[in-house]
Amino acid sequence: MRMAQSSSVFAFMGHANPTLVQVASETGGGYAIGDACDPRQVSQYASSNDIDIAMVSSDNPLEAGVVDALIAAGVPTVGPTRDGAEVEWNKAYSRQMVARIEPSANPRYVLATSLEMLESAISGMAGDGLDVVIKPVGLTGGKGVKVVGPHLADNAAAYDYGASIIDSGRHGGAVLVEERVDAPEFTIQAMTDGRRVVFPPATYDYPYRFEGDRGPGTGGMGSYSQADGLLPFLDKSTYEHACQIVQDALECLAREGRRFNGCMNAGFFATEEGPKVIEFNSRFGDPEGLNIMTLFEGDWIDVMGAMSHQSLNDSLVPMARESSIVVYLVSPEYALEPAGQHRFVLDVDKASAAGVQVCFSAAVEEGPGHFVTVGTSRAVAFAGRAPRLEAARTRVYNAIDLAVAGPLEKRSDIGKV
Repeated sequence: MRMAQSSSVFAFMGHANPTLVQVASETGGGYAIGDACDPRQVSQYASSNDIDIAMVSSDNPLEAGVVDALIAAGVPTVGPTRDGAEVEWNKAYSRQMVARIEPSANPRYVLATSLEMLESAISGMAGDGLDVVIKPVGLTGGKGVKVVGPHLADNAAAYDYGASIIDSGRHGGAVLVEERVDAPEFTIQAMTDGRRVVFPPATYDYPYRFEGDRGPGTGGMGSYSQADGLLPFLDKSTYEHACQIVQDALECLAREGRRFNGCMNAGFFATEEGPKVIEFNSRFGDPEGLNIMTLFEGDWIDVMGAMSHQSLNDSLVPMARESSIVVYLVSPEYALEPAGQHRFVLDVDKASAAGVQVCFSAAVEEGPGHFVTVGTSRAVAFAGRAPRLEAARTRVYNAIDLAVAGPLEKRSDIGKV
């Protein structure tokens, strides 16, 4: 939506996302429905519409090499090439990179490619009194990581889960076995042109399905940021240390000849020993990217141009010194079982009048103000800001109550600190 402020927006997408359809219409652009992971389809669409600059900010298209195809077609593009995005789609590569740049930022981990290695890794950590985390090496849409405690009953269940992945051959038949780290999590949505990096406020994500961080993991039920750029548990020293790790990671990618511009979305644990890397994502986080875009007060097209031409600087990315909050509405079955279609009513004008932005995800419009969920992802996000976090929180939840009717669910504790 930030692109719409000073450009005609053309979108290539898997379904008719109401937000993107509206933006394309209002800016004199256009859209097409197709396979966003097909490099040929996307690059042909860009070329046929004489696109001046493109942005790819979704994990699966990045892994599929959509950026590579756009560049080959002569379209200036924001987003890493496939080998640059490996930092996200190959968790083993990511861990190995951190081991090279700052080993202390890794939790204890083992890459298991056989049942024997899996059993040995889990037994070794259990012998030291550690619970474990099982991570498929490839992309899972935020739903594949399983943690002993919240998701798995014990280390025996962790073995069964890891074995199911290895036996199936999915994700290359490999999993990471990591120690469970009990510490607050935070993310940094670092923006880069491949050389320079701009660091916005830290964000806090709510990855679990239900209040109190219960239930299965999700792509994120909501998130918040604070006006000082930090978080209640995050001091300036830890934040700056995490920023340096991101800077070092980007420099490592550059030394290896991997093209990376756009957003490096880095997740960390804030431990007493310093920040430990959870993962790197090669595009804006969802919902955390909405926090940052809610605070952004510049021209995003200028930022995209600077990312593409390696001329990024802090002055191009002004941020409001306010707090922001994002709350997602989802189908009742989300992250629990295959979701059916759910119809809901949403008055976008009422939400806008309340000072809140509505961003649709997995939903399509059936008629004015009437929508239906599609697929298995989250339906729609509400994002707002205010000088204080509590005020931003009140604004967003009030807008949801005012503007939405239907069966969608949400967490009620986003931003409650």
